[in-house]
Amino acid sequence: LAVDPEIMLYDEPFSALDPLIRRDMQNELLHLQQTLHKTIIFITHDFLEALKLGDRIAIMKDGEVVQLGTPEEIVARPVNDYVREFTRDVPRAKVLTAAAVMNPANRATAEQSVAGETTLEALIPRVLSYDGLLAVVDDSGAVIGSLDRRTVLLALAEG
Repeated sequence: LAVDPEIMLYDEPFSALDPLIRRDMQNELLHLQQTLHKTIIFITHDFLEALKLGDRIAIMKDGEVVQLGTPEEIVARPVNDYVREFTRDVPRAKVLTAAAVMNPANRATAEQSVAGETTLEALIPRVLSYDGLLAVVDDSGAVIGSLDRRTVLLALAEG
């Protein structure tokens, strides 16, 4: 950090740490990235760690990139069985958002709305207590799609 690099490379930096210290160090790295606004290339064999730390993930096999995408893209749409195996044990509700699983905007009037970045985990209590159509909105409040209970449950069941 003393030389103020544009890109920082970390190769398995937390692999030998116990789970508590590892979690603290992951959180510290996220805080550091938000503060310094640096590009960080983080190499890990722990897919859950990659989901937590990465805004873009590259999955490699035999030295080749098999899939590159956001955590949501990789979990929701694995390109092949190899990637699907990586995502098999991922808690989809914690990774997928309303925007990732929404349907195209519906002309029917939705009485309630939900932010696109809302995780399915946060959305579950709402769709269990409300059986109507939810408008999915972006940061400006514009409707970008819609979803209902069935859509959320199907997205969770696909894993």
